[in-house]
Amino acid sequence: MFGGVNPIFRVREIDASIAYYLEKLGFQLLWRASPGFACVARGKCQLFLCDHDQGHPGGWVWIGAPDAEAVWEEYRLAGAILRHPPTNYEWALECQVEDLDGNVLRIGSDPKPGEPTGEWLDMNRVRWIPLLGGGWAKVED
Repeated sequence: MFGGVNPIFRVREIDASIAYYLEKLGFQLLWRASPGFACVARGKCQLFLCDHDQGHPGGWVWIGAPDAEAVWEEYRLAGAILRHPPTNYEWALECQVEDLDGNVLRIGSDPKPGEPTGEWLDMNRVRWIPLLGGGWAKVED
């Protein structure tokens, strides 16, 4: 049997990262260890932040939430780094936000039944649209 999962995000400056998660993303600081390691949480979601050691820059995590659109609006008003607005997919209504180091939080709630599937924004900020019958096509700018 496994317990919960705590992704480890690599960050450049632990104090700035903690402040961003608390002030912009609505997390709370659970604990901090020296040097450069902390745990932030929001609800049942816990993330480890590690200053210059574990993990790789630009990590991604998926976080379930009751209402992705409400979270998006909260983050917009707080001045968070917004990456991709709430978009309907087969698996979720999902948005993307970033932390100060380019780590991406994919926040999703139940998909909207009967709504079309929207475009996807990948790790390189390339946009993709769904094809009829399945698959995805790169959007050429």
